[in-house]
Amino acid sequence: MRFRGNAGASERLGHAGAGEHGPRATRVCRANMNVGVAHSEVNPNTRVMNSRGMWLTYGLGVGLLHIVLLSIPFFSVPVAWTLTNVIHNLGMYVFLHAVKGTPFETPDQGKARLLTHWEQLDYGVQFTSSRKFFTISPIILYFLASFYTKYDPTHFILNTASLLSVLIPKMPQLHGVRIFGINKY
Repeated sequence: MRFRGNAGASERLGHAGAGEHGPRATRVCRANMNVGVAHSEVNPNTRVMNSRGMWLTYGLGVGLLHIVLLSIPFFSVPVAWTLTNVIHNLGMYVFLHAVKGTPFETPDQGKARLLTHWEQLDYGVQFTSSRKFFTISPIILYFLASFYTKYDPTHFILNTASLLSVLIPKMPQLHGVRIFGINKY
């Protein structure tokens, strides 16, 4: 059923007056209404990082974290940058590499139950745009933190260890691998 510009509410709902009468008009109209239609993803975890505005929100969140840390009076600029890097990488490690399963009930018969969010991302396909973005982001933050700490050895070691803790689990060779059985179940 196509509607014209001046169709009234009764016509849009398929009631009498639209030129079509009876149950067929109502059935056709209801078939065109997509109220309460669910997404078509088997596992919504696979596409959440590709959703509209996610990368911008992520960047703004990291920027906000840094501004909050800079606003604390007894933190110097190098300490604020190192804390931004370490807190960011700790959070990303927990959310992407430590937590397993999905917050949704999925019809995949438990396949996602044993996978981390990183392993579920883009259905496990390597080198997608979202995986590249979330791999490059901690590297850029590491470069910024190293530059603003003037490569101080203490900060440099902390920032490097923090970076390695999020880069090593992202390697394609470690997809599904549990080192020493950590996070196996």
